Amino acid sequence: MTVSLDPNGVPSPAQLQKRRWLILFAVMLAFLPVVLDMTILHIAVPSLTLALQASTTEVLWIIDIYSLLMAGLLVPMGTLADRIGHRKLLLCGLAIFGMASIVAAFSVTPEMLIGGRILLAFGAAMIMPCVLGIIRRTFEDPGERAMALGLWGTVGAAGAAVGPLVGGALLEHFWWGSVFLINVPVLLLIFPVIAFALPRKEHHAPGRWQIGQAMLLIVGIIGLVFAAKSGFGGKEPLWVIVLALAVGAAALLLFVRSQRAVAEPMLDMSLFSRPAIVTGVGMAIVTAGALAGVELTLAQELQFVLGKSPLDAGLFMLPIMVAAAAGGPVAGFLSNRFGLRAVATLSLSTAAISLVALAQSDFHRPGVLVPVLLAVLGLALSIGLTASSIAIMGAVEAEKAAAAGSLEATGYELGAGLGITFFGVALSAIYAGAMTAPPGIPAELVEAASRSIGDTYVLAGKLPDDLAASLVAAGKDAFSRAHALLLTAAGALIAILSAAVFFALRNARASH
Repeated sequence: MTVSLDPNGVPSPAQLQKRRWLILFAVMLAFLPVVLDMTILHIAVPSLTLALQASTTEVLWIIDIYSLLMAGLLVPMGTLADRIGHRKLLLCGLAIFGMASIVAAFSVTPEMLIGGRILLAFGAAMIMPCVLGIIRRTFEDPGERAMALGLWGTVGAAGAAVGPLVGGALLEHFWWGSVFLINVPVLLLIFPVIAFALPRKEHHAPGRWQIGQAMLLIVGIIGLVFAAKSGFGGKEPLWVIVLALAVGAAALLLFVRSQRAVAEPMLDMSLFSRPAIVTGVGMAIVTAGALAGVELTLAQELQFVLGKSPLDAGLFMLPIMVAAAAGGPVAGFLSNRFGLRAVATLSLSTAAISLVALAQSDFHRPGVLVPVLLAVLGLALSIGLTASSIAIMGAVEAEKAAAAGSLEATGYELGAGLGITFFGVALSAIYAGAMTAPPGIPAELVEAASRSIGDTYVLAGKLPDDLAASLVAAGKDAFSRAHALLLTAAGALIAILSAAVFFALRNARASH
């Protein structure tokens, strides 16, 4: 297939139209491994916890370092793509993602797996902005662009939906590292398709890429999250917590000041002066955090407490993700019909009610009620996420859509990372308070066994059978109580957000 070029060797938009659907197919293939990796690991947490003898804190870092680093990298990587070209950065990101998958799959220590997840985040952060940027540049017709973005969103939702199921199927036959190694053959198939489909020459934006600004954003996010983990977990000295908090806050403050001072900022801070955008970002953070946190907690409840296999756990969780995949189109239709404010408020209220109802449900005898509640929760949170997107994109002019899109994606990733952090930290704290070790457990093991249900299982493996069974039974009871309390608290938080959104979006128009 030949494409006519302009005098600089760059295909014109008109020429790109001739291969636009091939380009869309290629970038959606590139996006699929990234979105799968966001949820596929949740189902493998019990397996890798036991295999690597990972502590609670290490498990939390393994899971959420991916989303947290992506939250800090998406905006700067989007800017870098404009500077050096989307094709080049996309291929580089795919290569890094593939190598990182091998490192993660064959990790022998928690620290090595955390390093692999860091590399995965760098690769994914290169891929995601390029996918959206290429779609925007390729599809000139607004109707076709909307269709292309809708297909992109469907791939994202479907990938997240099948992630736990794919992970469960792999763990049924292979070791926990297979959830990462599966990326390698997929990427080997995708890479030549991307290289062939995307034009080699692109228009590059002028200006320099400010790596210092990117580092400030990353250090700020990681510093604050580290302080939160350490503070609630009580595993670090006070001076370390205070130092991390100070460094994180100072880095974010310097980042904000630098964005206001430079002529071409990575992040347009003026967007935060618009109430709808602030509300939308807040909704994205809380709803994405709730969805990620609930999935992670459910995966542990189903395997550690109910004794389900990874595949059975993935099937059990399928209603929440399948319903979430349907939320986007439903949210768009309802918002046009009834208005953004009503849809956003009702979706969040429904999610809050579902969480409280799930907290009171018996997962040992789920019947029809638990799957229905999971589906309602997934649909409601997905509608809430889409409503946040409508609020953000409806509040900006066309020329600022890219900046708003980066801000929206950052909110999603930051929400997922923070959700896992705070669900994990809170679950650990509640579990420690609810855990009552049975008589006969050595005193020096009681505290360690109370840190998390994963630690309980690890230590039970070192005890005689009768003591091990008693300790595991106590851990299951403590985790179920902690799980119920945490879901109730999450429901209360989302109910408060629902009320805040009702007032914040009082001037939003249905046309958004």
